[in-house]
Amino acid sequence: MTARNLLAASSALALIAGVSTSLAIDYRGGNSAYGDWHVDTPGLMRKIEPGDVAAPLATPSAANRSKVVPKPADAALKTMPGFTVAPFATGLQGARVIRIAPNGDIFLSQSRPGGQITVMRASKDGSKPEMTETFTSGLKDAYGIAFYPPGPNPKWVYIGMEGKVVRLPYKNGDMKATGPAEDIVTDLKIGGGHWTRDVSFSPDGKLMYVAVGSGSNVAAEMSPRPDDLKAWEKAPHSLGSAWGAKEEWRANVLTYTPDGKNKQVYAAGIRNCSGLTVQPGTGTVFCATNERDLLGDNTPPDYVTSVKKGGYYGWPWYYMGNHEDTRPDGGARPDLAGKAIVPDVLFQPHSAPLGLSFNPGGMFPAEWKGDAFVAMHGSWNRSLHTGYKIVRLPFKDNKPTGEYQDFVLGFTAGEENVWGRPVDTQFMRDGSLLFSDDGNGVIYRVTYAKEKVAAK
Repeated sequence: MTARNLLAASSALALIAGVSTSLAIDYRGGNSAYGDWHVDTPGLMRKIEPGDVAAPLATPSAANRSKVVPKPADAALKTMPGFTVAPFATGLQGARVIRIAPNGDIFLSQSRPGGQITVMRASKDGSKPEMTETFTSGLKDAYGIAFYPPGPNPKWVYIGMEGKVVRLPYKNGDMKATGPAEDIVTDLKIGGGHWTRDVSFSPDGKLMYVAVGSGSNVAAEMSPRPDDLKAWEKAPHSLGSAWGAKEEWRANVLTYTPDGKNKQVYAAGIRNCSGLTVQPGTGTVFCATNERDLLGDNTPPDYVTSVKKGGYYGWPWYYMGNHEDTRPDGGARPDLAGKAIVPDVLFQPHSAPLGLSFNPGGMFPAEWKGDAFVAMHGSWNRSLHTGYKIVRLPFKDNKPTGEYQDFVLGFTAGEENVWGRPVDTQFMRDGSLLFSDDGNGVIYRVTYAKEKVAAK
């Protein structure tokens, strides 16, 4: 292990001291940070850096789609000492995005089939729903959920869908919509891949962020180098309008005013920001991003990153900074060399990170307050499966350290089958963590008790 990795390992050990001071930490950097489900272990900490990225097609591109099966009789989820994972609610077909209303009610999008928003009110001990209602239905591919205005007394629930964003009237405690869905944004690109549309608001309520993924993997119908390159250099957000018609206004984080007007590109070149979250306390936009496929088992990493206004993150011509992808039509783009921002946290490629949330504190170890937790939906374009788990991202001074740690895992069942596909994470008001599984329609709850660690 290099001196850098030894230092990082010491830092990682300090970060989880609140869990178990005797717990040995497996810290892996460089090439050893890569791996499949066979090496996943609760507590394992990884760090992948841009220099660790494998060359394109260093291994063949493999198609290995998982088959979702019912939970095997002998299967059990694994997590770290002191933590317990248990089903919170079942029978939620297509469970996707979770959001917690200011009064503590749990909103869930069930994207397919039907496009339904379900509301659950937890029991006093938080272990299960004591009430469950359908808030609204018939919203095609309903996905992102956001309450507006931010704060304790929202008046609306906004829902992101393929093609548009709608809103419904809401006040704390409503478990059924009291009025019809109103179209707010109707010009989101549709077709091709990446149908999820996540939604969030700036803390002051002045901006609505909407994530729109690319329509393709390698942008097959991209425009050649635009004539307005000088304009792009002055205003990077204009890049989206220079792409071919299929990809215009895609692979971006967009902003609107809450009334759906004043559309702009906030950041470009983000292939598929499935998880869009605003960091509490800082207002920083974060994305959990699925990177491109068909370049081999370990190229390129998926990622979570803070998103800078006017930033360009590489797709389709570059990835992880200055690694060039020569496949897009329209030719090479040497003019963009050095302009792609390196994401903050790089993941094992093809893990498919979707939702992320920040730990507000209150139950998990105190050292973990402010850390992010990410749901990994799992791979298809890899010879051996990876993902299918929840990971923790340590933060220091409100910024990610670049590491990530296996937290909840065990959904794999052999080389082909899985019995769960995590989608989103969200913290309840008591500090416990919920995460959704759209494979078998379950929401799980993760709790922590320090005394359980002491008793071991």
